[in-house]
Amino acid sequence: MSKINSKVRTGLALASVALLAVGCASAPSVADLNALTQQIVKASFRDQGIVKASILNTDETNQACSEADASGKPLDEKTAKHIEEINLKAIKWPADGKFLGDWKEGEKIAQNGRGLTFTDTASTVNGGNCYNCHQIDQKEISYGTIGPSLYNYGKIRGITDPNSAAAKPIVEYTWGKIWNAKAYNACSNMPRAGHSGILTEAQVRHVVGLLLDPQSPVNK
Repeated sequence: MSKINSKVRTGLALASVALLAVGCASAPSVADLNALTQQIVKASFRDQGIVKASILNTDETNQACSEADASGKPLDEKTAKHIEEINLKAIKWPADGKFLGDWKEGEKIAQNGRGLTFTDTASTVNGGNCYNCHQIDQKEISYGTIGPSLYNYGKIRGITDPNSAAAKPIVEYTWGKIWNAKAYNACSNMPRAGHSGILTEAQVRHVVGLLLDPQSPVNK
């Protein structure tokens, strides 16, 4: 059996005490259990390669959604609206006002699942890993279904000229959804690609192009 370091042993001991408390006295509060979980997590993870243990530090959004998931109850309407509002304010819109990039580059990004793991280096170009949750191209035979199909994303929304004034609301929504999905759905399973630094501003621009350019395979 591999050795367990002292910090992990301490965390496990604390967990055992908490479990005993449940049976012998009043159940611990959510705050107590959250604090205990944080202790165990911090004791169990370490920096490795480009991945730092600090990635486990969560913000108000992740904390609220994690607690809702653990309780099996969705966020109440007021809390959900608050979460969406703070995330909407956090969206970084394109500095030059250009929302669409090269759909061919966007396709490469969408089909690339590399980046941000301990086996990657700081120079590894992150992918969007979009195919893992969405169908993108009609010719694909393997894709995830956690998210809806993106095939004909622009076409079914009537986007024939993504640079037109009429297309602006959909273009801006698409950018915002990729940058920070929780601005539109508080506990969305979709990663906050731009907000979390998974994709750069230029990469988000290319993915928007993939979804909305009439010449993209998405809209063929």
